[in-house]
Amino acid sequence: MVKVMGKVEAWWLSRFLLFLLKTLCRIFVTGKHTTGMKHLVILSGAGMSAESGIKTFRDDDGLWRKHRFEDLASPQAWENNPQLVLEFYNERRKQLFEVEPNEGHKALKRLEERFEVQIITQNVDDLHERAGSGRVLHLHGELKKVRSTANPSLVYTLDHWELKLGDCCEEGAQLRPHIVWFGEPVPNISEAIRLVKKADMLVVVGTSLQVYPATGLIDYAPHGIPVVLIDPKANPAAHQSHVRVIRDTAAQGLPKLVDELLQQQ
Repeated sequence: MVKVMGKVEAWWLSRFLLFLLKTLCRIFVTGKHTTGMKHLVILSGAGMSAESGIKTFRDDDGLWRKHRFEDLASPQAWENNPQLVLEFYNERRKQLFEVEPNEGHKALKRLEERFEVQIITQNVDDLHERAGSGRVLHLHGELKKVRSTANPSLVYTLDHWELKLGDCCEEGAQLRPHIVWFGEPVPNISEAIRLVKKADMLVVVGTSLQVYPATGLIDYAPHGIPVVLIDPKANPAAHQSHVRVIRDTAAQGLPKLVDELLQQQ
């Protein structure tokens, strides 16, 4: 004989189903899962890699100082003088093969023991990946990758530093650096915004909060979450009260912050 559910049982079942529905909706909308691990989003810039020996365009004291960056890193530059553009990126790619991740990169890997860590980087090097970080989103492309000039979906990883005129994809088109140039859209910016919206904590390192995209992405962070800025030149008085400023370099400041966060868990 089938037992008819009583009013009390039906009420508890309805409450449970409502709770389950709300939980599933929260997971679907926010992307939060049930591991209990906090989402830490790291936004890194050129200062992150400087202590590994990566020179920025403005630091270079050689031939490239004679050129505007727009003359080396834009579709127009590629059209006008592709050989010069290739030489510019070949020199930087060669340097990348010679350097190693610094203590700041390695510290972020340690964070993955206790946190869900997502790195959004403005850098085109692969030092985060080589340090072991598992989730890295590149906003401006990747120096060790090249793509077809005719079919952008054809992307290849180089195992050497030199790309030449005449190096073609499988469809016969010339290969170009897999870099977001001036005047080109930033394809990963929407994904970066989505990740920042999910953050429980935001750490900005190697870049200023006054420089795009950091200044734009921080506006998408949930209200009230901790924001940490690691910058040796930062002025604490210039930032809002919820922004904690650590006046240190990435290689020195990040290990300290990581030790602190891990001890709190």
